[in-house]
Amino acid sequence: MKNIYVGNLSFDASEESVRALFEAYGTVGRVNIVTDRDTGQPRGFGFVEMANDGEGEKAIAAVNGTELGGRALNVNEARPKAERSSGGGGGFGRKRW
Repeated sequence: MKNIYVGNLSFDASEESVRALFEAYGTVGRVNIVTDRDTGQPRGFGFVEMANDGEGEKAIAAVNGTELGGRALNVNEARPKAERSSGGGGGFGRKRW
């Protein structure tokens, strides 16, 4: 399984248009366009999961730099999601005196 980051997406890009772009290179499992938690608006990037690593590598090489919706895509292998620490940060509910 190859998890692929797709950056610089047009805000009009749909999961279907991204899927069609990658399906030319192999089997696409899941497409996820990331949206803002509060507004629901697209954030301009997403992820594509491809079942076969070789097909995923071919797709990355072929799709990186191509245009979709008038914007040149930035495509590379997704980095593993960083774990968030549960301590500190945010400051909500902490006394500050």
